[in-house]
Amino acid sequence: MFMAQVTGSIVSTQKVDSMVGQKLLIVEPLRLEAKKRGRLDSTGRTFVVVDTVGAGEGEVVLCVQGSSARFTAQTEKLPIDAAIVGIIDQVHVGDKSVRIPSF
Repeated sequence: MFMAQVTGSIVSTQKVDSMVGQKLLIVEPLRLEAKKRGRLDSTGRTFVVVDTVGAGEGEVVLCVQGSSARFTAQTEKLPIDAAIVGIIDQVHVGDKSVRIPSF
């Protein structure tokens, strides 16, 4: 699993039948700032994911990849490699509350 921020969406009018009606989002994975560990920073990468929880642009989400992306009732028969499985409200490391980036 990894944390990511939703940065955009994808519209695809031509796709396999099983993907019709699936919401596709663009996410940028986040990592904990190395030194102070007080905020989340972008890794500079992007992924296309299927949204299973109704996430929106700017939200920080919990994503899964590989076969784990197909372990939900909504995604078990989809040809996907990554999915959003949660929306993150807070992150705590030790006794610190980690700042979630705003979009």
